This record gives sequence, structure tokens and C-alpha cells, in this order.
Amino acid sequence: MVHCSCVLLRKYGNFIDNLRLFTRGGSGGMGYPRLGGEGGKGGDVWVVAHNKMTLKQLKDKYPKKRFVAGEGANSRVSALKGSKGKDCEIPVPVGISVTDENGKIIGELNKEKDRILVAEGGLGGKLFTNFLPLKGQKRVIHLDLKLIADVGLVGFPNAGKSSLLSQISHAKPEIADYAFTTLKPELGKIMYNDFKQISVADLPGLIEGAHMNKGMGHKFLKHIERTKQLLFVVDISGFQLSSQTQYRTAFETIILLTKELELYKEEVQTKPALLAVNKMDLPDAQNKFRVLMNQLQNPKDFLHLFEKNMIPAQIMEFQHIIPISAITREGIDELKNCIRTSLDEHANQENDAYHKKQLLNLQISNTVSYREPQSKNALTSSRVDRI
Repeated sequence: MVHCSCVLLRKYGNFIDNLRLFTRGGSGGMGYPRLGGEGGKGGDVWVVAHNKMTLKQLKDKYPKKRFVAGEGANSRVSALKGSKGKDCEIPVPVGISVTDENGKIIGELNKEKDRILVAEGGLGGKLFTNFLPLKGQKRVIHLDLKLIADVGLVGFPNAGKSSLLSQISHAKPEIADYAFTTLKPELGKIMYNDFKQISVADLPGLIEGAHMNKGMGHKFLKHIERTKQLLFVVDISGFQLSSQTQYRTAFETIILLTKELELYKEEVQTKPALLAVNKMDLPDAQNKFRVLMNQLQNPKDFLHLFEKNMIPAQIMEFQHIIPISAITREGIDELKNCIRTSLDEHANQENDAYHKKQLLNLQISNTVSYREPQSKNALTSSRVDRI
């Protein structure tokens, strides 16, 4: 059994996951026509990833959200080749996707020190510009943060995701008895005794229609994209958002959550998934759990209970199903062990696939290099035959 203790990874106050910025490369320097001197190139604007940065810090530090690089130096007698203008670096958190005003992706920053050129400096004055400098590139960019976590918690509001996160990571998310307690993503980290660390992201609860931007679902569904695996959290008693909405059983919530993910982006469904069935401390929970397990083992027998447009094309298959209580801590240690086991298995599969690909590329390379001399010999012999 793997034993672990947990610490808080990072919490975001006034969470911001997108920013719009104005950027402009520096203008080039003046050329020196009489002596053929070239002006310096304008500085460039770069977006650079830093582990300890947040978009909120960026916005607070640069409230005008304008980033302009330095101008290139003019050519002069003492320095005919003007020096380049100073580059401008925009510090951003890891996990940023950079797009232009039209939504076209410029690039992504997935690890510390990754950098993307977003606005190029203008050329300095030289012969073909008639020694006049060119202005730097102007560009409005959008920074879009997608949290990078090992595990993403997925569930309807009030399923107990925040309580679960506090149990497995000592994070302190707001917990209350009403829907939409989580108004911003929370990140926690499980730290095991052998120093293995697993990050867990709690996202605001989805509701039916989240893919259409109802509630806050769509705003935060994008964060699921970069998690390595999903942890579904459902209330064994089912879910009802309000007295005006339909009551859903635990099985129905799983089917509807799967459908919401499918409607948002089908690729999300291919991620490995675990299921935590929460609130097992409630009366009659054991009987309801037996019913749920039967439904999950034979899902097609129960799909007639749903309207056709609510049935996902592919039923989610869970690697582990763990009954838990975030209140009494029942099943919490088993859940943490299952999370680690699942992630380790997935990492091993990826490593095996990578090594097989490398081996295949090596075999193809050797085959090509071995065949080339043979084709030359064959050509020579055919020529000899004709002679």
C-alpha cells in the first residue's frame, strides 16, 4: 500500500484565465545614407512561461496591458551598424495558449522558459529601404490559460468535489450546502511518502447544457483538456440543481456528465477515468451503490430511460470505481492509491508506445540505408547486361 501526506499546491484568488494584450515590436533605427550605415533592428516582443506566475499578477503589474519593445539605434559615424532595440518579455504562467484577434493559435507554452515571438521589431534603415527604418509589428493577442494537472475532478454541483479535494490535498476550498460552491478552479497536490507528487484540479460543477455555456461549465471545461486523467465524483443519492429541475440518479448523472464532455470535445472522453461515488455515509447508501454497480456493468440495459439526445455515443469505462465518504474519510486512502496506480499505468503505456515508435523509426532508417547500395548495384549490372 502507498502511504501519502498532502500539502496545498496553489490557490487562485480572483481567478483569471484569459487576458487581452496589446503588443508592438520596436521601430528600426535610422540608416546613414552617406556612409551606407544600417540602423539597428527594433526589439521583439516575447511571451515567456514562468512557473510562479499567474495572469492576475500580470494584470496587476501591467494594468494598461500594453507591451512595446525598444527602438533600434540609429546608425552614426562612430557606430555605422546600429544596435538592436531591447526585447520586451511578457511573463505568463505555464499552460498558456496564445491566439491572435481572429482566434488563430500563435503557440502554446507548456513548460518553464518556453517562449513565443508575438510581435517582431521593424528593420533598421538600410539601402533597400532607402535608409528609412520600418515600424515594428502591431498585434493584439489573447492569453488563454488551461490548467495543467494530473487529475481533473468532474461532477455536478454539490457532488462533494470540494470536500474531497480538501481531504486528499489539504487545500481549503469553500465548502457549503448549496450548488456552485466552487466559483473558480482550485488546485491541490497529493504528496506521497516516496516524494511522488500528483496535482488535482477541482473545477466548478457542470450542469446539463454546460457545453452551451450554461452556468460556468463551458468557461472551465477547457481546463479538463490538459489533465492526464479524469476523476468523476457523483453523489450516491443523485442530484437536483433546484426544485424547478429534474432529479437525477447517480447513474443518470454519470451518463449526463459523459454527454456534456462529448458535446464539448470528444477527445476529452478518451482520457483515462476513475469514478468516486461520494456520500456513502448517508442512509441506504449501500443498497443504492449495489444498484449503481449493476447499472454500470450493464449500461445498455438502462439507456431506454433517457431521451435519445442525452445518450453519449460512447459510455465512459472507469478503470477504478471507489465508494467514498469525504466526511468520514471512508475509501479516501484507497482512492489515492488508485489515482497513483492509474497514472503510473498510463505513464508506462506512453513510454512503451514511445520506445516502440523509436524502434520502428530505427528499423525503417536501417532498411533504407541497407537498400540504397543494392539499387546502385542492380543498375550497374543491368547496364553490363545491355553491353
